[in-house]
Parts: sequence; C-alpha cells; structure tokens
Amino acid sequence: MQNRIVVTGMGIISAIGQTVEENYRALCAHEVGVGTLTLFDSIHKDKIKVGEVKSTTAALIKQLNLPEDNNYTRTALLGVYAAKQAVEQADIQDINAVRTGLISSTSVGGMDYIEKYYQSFQTDSSVRKYVSSQEAGDSTEKIADYLGLQGYVSTISTACSSAANALMMGCRMIKAGKLDRVIVGGTDALAKFTVNGFNTLMILSDTDNTPFDQNRKGLNLGEAAAYLVLEREDIALARNQAILGVVAGYGNANDAYHQTASSEDGEGAFLAMQKALTMAKLDKQAIDYINAHGTATPNNDLSEGRAIQRIFGSQVPEFSSTKPFTGHTLAAAGAIEAVYSILALQHNVVFANLNHTTPMEELTLIPQKETLHKSIQAVMSNSFGFGGNCSTIIFTKA
Repeated sequence: MQNRIVVTGMGIISAIGQTVEENYRALCAHEVGVGTLTLFDSIHKDKIKVGEVKSTTAALIKQLNLPEDNNYTRTALLGVYAAKQAVEQADIQDINAVRTGLISSTSVGGMDYIEKYYQSFQTDSSVRKYVSSQEAGDSTEKIADYLGLQGYVSTISTACSSAANALMMGCRMIKAGKLDRVIVGGTDALAKFTVNGFNTLMILSDTDNTPFDQNRKGLNLGEAAAYLVLEREDIALARNQAILGVVAGYGNANDAYHQTASSEDGEGAFLAMQKALTMAKLDKQAIDYINAHGTATPNNDLSEGRAIQRIFGSQVPEFSSTKPFTGHTLAAAGAIEAVYSILALQHNVVFANLNHTTPMEELTLIPQKETLHKSIQAVMSNSFGFGGNCSTIIFTKA
C-alpha cells in the first residue's frame, strides 16, 4: 500500500478561476471562461473565441512579487502561479528535504514574447532579455528557481498530451527510485503563433465548442497552467499530509497515423486506455467517470469516441469534456483535467459537457450534459496530442 503514488497538492489558473476552489465552483455552476480575444491584436479576433486567464501579465508579475526588470513570459508566469499553489497546498516547508523534481510541459514556450519583439531585438537592447525565454525549457527553469528547487528538472513537449506525459514521467521517476516527490504539470499562454497555426489547420470554431456533437465545428483555444504534487505514499504519511487521490494507472501509445490527426479508429487512444486499466488492475466497469479529451474537432471526437466504445462496449460510464469551460489549453490540458479529475473524486461529481444538442451519427455515445452527483471511486482522464500521441491517467480515491 505504501508504494502507491499519491497526489498531495494541486494548483491551477485558467479562464474560469485562479484557484482550485474557483475552478470547482465555476464547473459546478456552468460558468464559462470562453469569450472574445483581448490579449493581443489578431485579424481573427472577431471570428474565434478563446479562453483567457482574467489577469493581465502585469498583474501576475505583481502578484508573484517579481522585479520589474524580469524576463518572465506569460507562459512562465502562469506556470509559477499554479506551481506555487500546488506546493502550498501540499504544505511543503523545505522543498529539498527529500529528493524532489519538477517535470513541466509547454507547447507555446516563450513564443508570446518572441513574436511581440522579434522585429526589435537588433535595435532595442531593453527587450533582448526575452531572446533566452523562447525555448520550452525556460519556463520550467523559472518555475524551479522561483520554488527554490535544486533537484531534477525536465521539460516535455508532446503537444496536447504533454502534461499527462509529464505526470506519467514523474510517476516513473518515483517508481524507479530516482525521486521521492515530483511536481508535474503544464503551462501555455495564448499567442498569435497558436491562433494562426490552428486557424491554418481549419479547426478553430467561431462559436462555443461543442464536444461530441454531430454539428461540432472545432475548438476554442485557451491558456492555463496546472500542477500536481506527487509523492511516494510513505513520504506523505510520514508528514501527516492529506492525500487527495492516488495515481492508479497510466498508459501512452502513438498510432503514428498523421502529423496532426488521430487515427480514424482511435487505435492510439484505445491502447492508452487499455494500458492504464491494466496497470491500475481495474476492470473497465470500475471506471465511474471519464474526463474525455473532447476537443470538438471532427477528427478527435470521432476517434476518441470510437476508442471509448471499443473499450467499454455498451456500458460506457458517464463522460464529459470540460474544454467548453476553459478552451483547449494545449500542453496544460492534461494537468488542468487531472486537477478536475481529482475534484470529481473528492466531491463525487461528474462535470457537464456543455453545448451538446445532437448525438454523433457514427456513435451511440451521449455525454453527460448536466452536473451529476454520484459516488465516484475511479476517474479516467484522456489527453491526446498531435501525431497520435495518446495518454490516459486513472486516478482513484485514497
């Protein structure tokens, strides 16, 4: 029992709240954070909807007590904000007292500042400090420095499955005896780079996104950060720390079907869910709720839906996508939804899949449309990335 990996802290900042509690209240009250793009100018701003964090970059810098002459990008600021919360909830007084690591993920990295200043780097010395914040690992290093962490630090970027893979890697490091405790998660800010890129892929919606609906038009991009503190159970018990949930199983598979799209039969998603169930030693009927990836793109929802039906047959548990609340937060999505999965366990609640009206013709699946309170012992969280990189995490009650 004491070899289990447990969650002892969570932190989150998203379009629907800047604390775990605010996010939970918004989910239950159907308060949506998706709206008009205001963070920067874009030729697409009147044609798309996005999930923005309701804090300016300047406000985040002030809240974190950073010096004015810093080179933190918005991605780094969101990450520090959420990781600090997670460490505080886990009541970690000395972050280096046991072997502690940080595994963070991002897709955007420092692109939001590079695209803002790239024309000025040669002529304006005051903005050259942002050149070094471009690469993906910069935000991770800044989070580690802010927390005073001196141990293992790594960055993962596997598109939309990134944070789930960070969580999986953290678990593997603990199981291998390399770490006793690890902070895992992801952070991504909105940027022109991603807005233009996803627009080029023709998968952005001009309306609120509608996961698993026959008439779905695409996703709403979002920005967010979320982190979880994972510990070996004996370490948590030794310091009398409350256990929020258990990482019971996980799986990753890559169907390598296309550069961006998932395979039509959901092979990667199917294998990831199957692997997670096997590791957790759970029968498929033990899953009480699936927090689906559910991007509301034609490809993802059909691929994931087929995989879910392949796993669960005619007895699919309640499932929903929470992306209509926050938008699709890219590399942060797996961590955002891991937090939501733990909240579902803690409060015995299935969150609503908003905006669904018409079932998909190819499937017999209908998501949970309203907040539902029921006994929940096990939650499956799906995160699927470009290139078919598919990851599934199963959380159970302690």
